[in-house]
Order: sequence, then C-alpha cells, then structure tokens
Amino acid sequence: MHPNPQRTLTTIALAGALFAAGAQAGEREALVKRGAQLVAEGDCITCHTPFKMGPGGPEKDVARGLSGHPEELRLPAPPKLEPAWNWAGSATMTAFVGPWGTSYAANLTPDRETGIGAWREKDFIQAMRTGKHMGVARPIMPPMPWEAVGQRSDKDLRAMFAYLMSQPAVKNRVPDYAPPAAAAGKNPS
Repeated sequence: MHPNPQRTLTTIALAGALFAAGAQAGEREALVKRGAQLVAEGDCITCHTPFKMGPGGPEKDVARGLSGHPEELRLPAPPKLEPAWNWAGSATMTAFVGPWGTSYAANLTPDRETGIGAWREKDFIQAMRTGKHMGVARPIMPPMPWEAVGQRSDKDLRAMFAYLMSQPAVKNRVPDYAPPAAAAGKNPS
C-alpha cells in the first residue's frame, strides 16, 4: 500500500486543528478559573445574588446566582436617612438607597435580554474603567465599587467577564435606578 500524500496532509491539518482547539479550550478554562477567583475575591456574589431566608437565617439563593435584584420583589419606600446613617440596604442585599437615590444590583448572568449576554468583552472592560453602563450609558451607582474593579488589569477583567459569561443565564429584569426623591420631586424652572 502506498501512502496518499493528500490524505497525509489532511490528517496533519486535522490533528493541528484539534491540538489548537484543545489548547484554546485549556486557555479558556484557565481564564474562567481565574475569573471565578477574582469574582470570589471581589465578593461580587454578595450583592448580585439575592439572599433568601433559610433555616439558619439569610442565605444566598444559589438558584438565582448573580441575577441581581429579583424583578418580582417590589420594595416599600426606603427608610428615612439621617446624616449619621446615610445609606441602607434591602434584606436581599440587592437594593441600596443613599444620597445617590436607589440602586439595584445588576443581573450579571449571560441572559441576552435581562443580563449581560449581549455585552462584548470590551463593553465590560469599558464599563469597569469608566463607571458607565456599557462604558457609555448612565453612571453605575453606589455601592458598586467599579473604581476598584476598574483598577484591575485588562487580563483580569477579561477573566472576570469570561467567568460571568460561563454561568447559567437567569432571566431577571432588574428595576431601573431611581434618582433621589428630592431631585425627582423638583419642578424644572
């Protein structure tokens, strides 16, 4: 039997492609693993995963991991704030009120309609660097520590994004940010 040069070249090309795909998958896995570590260190889960009442008290609702403030949870008017106590958080740890208004933890899952599934990596990096949604929209409000997250290297931010995009998508439309009541109630002159 004589070797077929065309078949040999095809086999070599296929082996090369499989090796490259395996290497890319390994790099992707390492990137996601690093992202998981960074998200854990940044404690992103505490604000972006709702808490629920469990047998031992409040616990993270892991079925809703990183999905932000539950859309079905309508909160009453926030408490009156005084200078000594000028911000408060909801029992779910996903809604916050302060001098900035009322902010809700965003859905960081890859759901394309209600999460960050339609974002590109560069949108995420720009948002963390500028403090604006997708890097160009409204400001990201407190208590989100985008300034600290934005100090991370591009490699770290890419890893965080890869991890977030590897999570299960959860459909959950988070309420819109609400400006401070004093500002919202003012009449334009």
